[in-house]
Amino acid sequence: MKLNELQPKEGAIQNSKRVGRGIGSGKGKTCGVGQKGQKSRSGVAIKGFEGGQMPLYQRLPKRGFNNIFGKKYVTLSLARLQNAIDKKMIDAKKPITEELLVEAKVIKSKKDGVRLLATGELKTKVELALSGASKAAKEAVEKAGGKLDIIEVKEAGPKNKKPSKKSKK
Repeated sequence: MKLNELQPKEGAIQNSKRVGRGIGSGKGKTCGVGQKGQKSRSGVAIKGFEGGQMPLYQRLPKRGFNNIFGKKYVTLSLARLQNAIDKKMIDAKKPITEELLVEAKVIKSKKDGVRLLATGELKTKVELALSGASKAAKEAVEKAGGKLDIIEVKEAGPKNKKPSKKSKK
């Protein structure tokens, strides 16, 4: 066997159909796609259409719930707070607020508030003013000799409601 004698297996390669080459070819005029309409145009596919039957994506049940009044809290662990104090990003002698944490780049933004979680260990005595904290986090702050004040989050209306337009008279 020589390289110049290599050929594909019998029937493995077929010639492509030459459409639009006259009525006698059997694939002339409309080229086998029927008459006018969406399906005869190029690049069109009716995805998800099941011939009038209710499509699968509409038959499946909807899941979940999006609470428009829910708050999005940024979580802050005790370990992250202690790490920021150790790196001198925050002065532990002054009261630590949410705005101070954002300025020191301990958290990116405060969203609706900052919630302290008891992951890690706090060794420094600190005075905190945050939107929320877990029970274990409160105990850990008090155990270190610190103080935790819970500030109230402003009650905002639904997040997806548009402001009402005042009528001009």
